[in-house]
Amino acid sequence: MNHLEYMFHQGFFNTRAPFFMDMVTFIVSLLPLLVATAIWFARKKQYKTHIFFQILIFAFSVVVLTYFEYGVRVSGGFNSFMEGSGVSHSYASVVLVFHIVISSITLFLWAATIFLSKKMLQSKKHKKAGLITFSGVVLTSLTGIWVYFLMFVY
Repeated sequence: MNHLEYMFHQGFFNTRAPFFMDMVTFIVSLLPLLVATAIWFARKKQYKTHIFFQILIFAFSVVVLTYFEYGVRVSGGFNSFMEGSGVSHSYASVVLVFHIVISSITLFLWAATIFLSKKMLQSKKHKKAGLITFSGVVLTSLTGIWVYFLMFVY
């Protein structure tokens, strides 16, 4: 028995989605709250906690992204998920591409903000990069939930 077989069982949101998709969607929906918490530490001048929490959330997000990509590849990808959807394939494709663009840019900006933080720490550049990254995290979360609904709810 494959130790990752559980990933493809029925999810916990009571939709057509497999477990891994429900888990990733749940985590992505919490991501803005987690990042906002890390930002709160910076505003309270608890910079070491802010740095630790940002790196932890980023690393965890990369692990979740890897888990997600594995699940998508093994289960047949977008076309197989769209089979049970009542939404047009072309509309869902546009939304998916929009989500992928937003999330890819956000991942790159988030990594850059973390890795360049020593040079920019406590500067207006770091705060601006952080705000842009946070906005990207929020958009990634919202568009990810949107894609989930299009594929598994409607």
